[in-house]
Amino acid sequence: MNCQTQKIHGKFQSLMTLAAKLDKAPKEFGTGHALSHSEIHMIEIIGDNEDLSVTDIGKLIGITKGGVSQGLKRLEKKELTAKGSDPKNLSRSIVYLTAQGNMAYWAHKHWHETMDGGFSRYLKELDPDKTKVIIDFLTRVEDFLVRRIESPG
Repeated sequence: MNCQTQKIHGKFQSLMTLAAKLDKAPKEFGTGHALSHSEIHMIEIIGDNEDLSVTDIGKLIGITKGGVSQGLKRLEKKELTAKGSDPKNLSRSIVYLTAQGNMAYWAHKHWHETMDGGFSRYLKELDPDKTKVIIDFLTRVEDFLVRRIESPG
């Protein structure tokens, strides 16, 4: 392994360790309920968009409808999300944030503004070619992790 590859591998291992710690350290975001990283991310997606169905959320997050439904059940139990009929299409349900869900959404937004060290601004200002490289790299990492999870032994 050359020096650059070793540095990338080291950063990858560090990120994996930190991600595992983050997932095990839920935060309340002012709701009185412990919210996992995946739960607050789902709240963020719903809060950032209007009139989303379960299918729409799955496409935005990159998980199955079943995965979205399971996440929404946890959030509904905590009274952070609810479903209602789409007034434009009565056969379609849309997901929305409750008052408590909105509180979590805005507390999370505030956290990003004050705690992310300018990370969001960095991503917004990033050159489109560099963004493409990062997305390609992360897609490859994601594919690697999926293969690793699905491989026997």
